[in-house]
Amino acid sequence: MNALPKHVVSTTLTSADWSNSHLIASNVADEVAALKQGSGQDILINGSGDLIQSLLPLGLIDEYRLLVYHIVVGAGKRLFRDGAAASLKVVETQTFPTGVVLLRYQPA
Repeated sequence: MNALPKHVVSTTLTSADWSNSHLIASNVADEVAALKQGSGQDILINGSGDLIQSLLPLGLIDEYRLLVYHIVVGAGKRLFRDGAAASLKVVETQTFPTGVVLLRYQPA
C-alpha cells in the first residue's frame, strides 16, 4: 500500500504526508477526470460517501463495489442521499465464508 500512488481529497488538510500521496484540495471533478484519463490502474474510493456524492452526478464513477456485513446498526450515513439518482446493474455477487457479501454494480 505504501508504494501505491494515493490521491487524498480534502478541504482541511494542507499536505498529504503518507508515502506517494498527493493532495487534491480544489477542482476535485477536474482532477478525478484527469486521473481517469491517465494510464494508471483503477481508482478506488475508500469510505468517503461525501466524495461519492460529488462525483455521482458527473458520471465519474464507473463501478461500485459494496461489501455488506451481517451486522445491523440501525443508523449511519447513506451512500445515496435523498434526491440522488443512480440507475445501476449488478455485474457480480460473491459471498465469502464469513457471510460478507460483495456486490459489484455499474451504471446502467
